[in-house]
Amino acid sequence: MKLQQLRHFLFVVEEGGFRAAANRANRSQAALSASIKELEKTLDQRLFEVGNKATLTPFGESCVPKIQQFLSVYQGLEDDLQAIASGEKGKIRIASVPSLVTKLLPSVLVAYSKKYPDIEIVLIDDNAVGVANRLLTGEVDLALGNCTSIDEKEIDFTLLISDPIGVVCLKSNELNHLQESDELTQSHGLTWQQLMAEPFIYNGTCRLLENTTAEALNRKARYTVENITSLFSLLRNDLGITTLPKLAFPANEPELRWIELIEPSLNRQIGIFKLANKSISPPAQAFYELCVAYVQEHYLL
Repeated sequence: MKLQQLRHFLFVVEEGGFRAAANRANRSQAALSASIKELEKTLDQRLFEVGNKATLTPFGESCVPKIQQFLSVYQGLEDDLQAIASGEKGKIRIASVPSLVTKLLPSVLVAYSKKYPDIEIVLIDDNAVGVANRLLTGEVDLALGNCTSIDEKEIDFTLLISDPIGVVCLKSNELNHLQESDELTQSHGLTWQQLMAEPFIYNGTCRLLENTTAEALNRKARYTVENITSLFSLLRNDLGITTLPKLAFPANEPELRWIELIEPSLNRQIGIFKLANKSISPPAQAFYELCVAYVQEHYLL
């Protein structure tokens, strides 16, 4: 039983005759009649009465709604698959570090959703290690963050933004006065040595200080905090200072200040990445390409 035979059968029913059905099918009447006969042979039952080929038999009448339902479902499936193949329908799963969820991603998602309104997006925020693990285990299609914890052979990484590392402290902290003094000598930022007298709060992004002279700050940390909300609570209560990438620092923060770390000068390399040597879905590929293009147009590396 072929789809074409089922369609030809419904054409005859809907057009009320074989000649009109043949015109609709763009086939000769003989070819369409042969198609119907093959279907009757497969079913081992006549669909149309003898002598009046456009009149349905009782069996034919019972077949009409079932075939209509089947072809409707099939057409819906075909349309859905074509939409998914073109990137117009489907689901994508994205893991991202929190700083991108609050700053970069919303703008990208707005642009993507306008272009692909029927794509479902599952967004998971996690720290850099968690983002990498979710990608490697197949939980997500794409990841955004710094991929220092992933073997380069396992991922396809595209750089989006070079994000400078800085010091976060209360605006009333003495470090701000040091910064003001340095500005008079055209030195815009702080060195790791200037931070050693302050209580240090270790957070997940402090891994970026490892294997640098500033790693001494990690070793003297008084507090270790992974949750960003808890981190800012400690900072606002003057329990210490920390280091953060600039994108992780909230815009218009009323109580805290971000000051660039100039010795050593460090940057978090933020990018979008996927598993190497493995295809992703058309909707995910569309997001990947749009994200890269959007950042290249709106952000400076």
